[in-house]
Amino acid sequence: MSKALLVTLLMISGALVLQPAGPADRASAQTPSGAATGAVLPPDVDPVSRNRLPALKPGVEGAAAIRQHVSSPNVRWASTMGRSVTELAILTTAREHDQPYEWSLHEMEAVAVGLEPSTIDVVRHRRPLTGLADTQAVVIQIGREISTTHGLSRETYARAVKVLGGSANLVDIVDLMASYTATAARLSAFNQHMPPGWKQFLPLPFTMPDDIHPDSCSRLPLIRTKTINPQANLYGRQLAPEGTGPNHIARHAGSPAALEASQGKRVVSLAVLVAAREHHSQYDWTMNEPVAGKDGVEARVIDVVGHRRPLNGLADGDAALIQFGRELFSSHYVTSATYARALKIFGERDLVDLVTLMAQHANDAVLLAAFDQQLPPGQQPRLPAIGGGQ
Repeated sequence: MSKALLVTLLMISGALVLQPAGPADRASAQTPSGAATGAVLPPDVDPVSRNRLPALKPGVEGAAAIRQHVSSPNVRWASTMGRSVTELAILTTAREHDQPYEWSLHEMEAVAVGLEPSTIDVVRHRRPLTGLADTQAVVIQIGREISTTHGLSRETYARAVKVLGGSANLVDIVDLMASYTATAARLSAFNQHMPPGWKQFLPLPFTMPDDIHPDSCSRLPLIRTKTINPQANLYGRQLAPEGTGPNHIARHAGSPAALEASQGKRVVSLAVLVAAREHHSQYDWTMNEPVAGKDGVEARVIDVVGHRRPLNGLADGDAALIQFGRELFSSHYVTSATYARALKIFGERDLVDLVTLMAQHANDAVLLAAFDQQLPPGQQPRLPAIGGGQ
């Protein structure tokens, strides 16, 4: 699905409107997160944290340092901005990742907490933001801009801090979007569909594929919980029908240690590079490429991933993993053939763990992009630029 051109949020006559970015903004937004900018940092980047937020704890860097600014362990339920704003952030994320399961459940929740159907339709149909309340417009703009440019312009960032009432609230919104970006990746990888009788509300093709299980409505067979406490589900506000969704996917997982023991560090490191490349995350790539080399990922394989070269001649496992990541993060859908190939090579548990690992780095990429995480002093960028911001 084609993406819109980079847009800049402007205030004109009191209304928020979208206009194509100028050349300077476009060049800035197309620079992958963490790219070196010479000796002078961008004017809104802190010299200690090397991102747009002040450093809170020495020795903590990157996405982990950004997460320290989150106001609550569960922003979705506890944000001072209100549930309609947090549900809007989730819907925007689901829409930008073409994720019908995530969207459909949260559309029902968004309506229940008071988000206007007209605003939901703006997100659903990717309509212009003219006429929306400032808070709604800026939340949607954040999600759209990060998705299309893998960055957040200085103008949009400054506007968001002002409209949302400070950087703390902005961190909350972006962290929520990052979390649901990871969830969307997992749902899409295993092609989670709505159960029979549940309507999906995104304007996307909805043809039931032939590689999903009828009971789980995904590519993973149903695993029921040993005990289900309806009261806990009621008060815990579990949206996902039993046997579906991210919690069900997690039942098929092993652990990072089990994945490394089974597949080795090399495969783990390759998965990290694939996720970093597909999100244009200069920081994540540059910090992990040397590790990948030490873990045995050959220079030729790194070059194929970094430059998005054809997969001809690669080992079957490498080619399967790279192709899986490319499809998942570029088209938000993994074909049946690609899924079957990866399943045969890695097995169900390890494939779930590999997707979980790549999804976590997709989560990190959102934070790194929004807060313009720069590389450590003196570190040269390792991720090659690909023309046109693509």
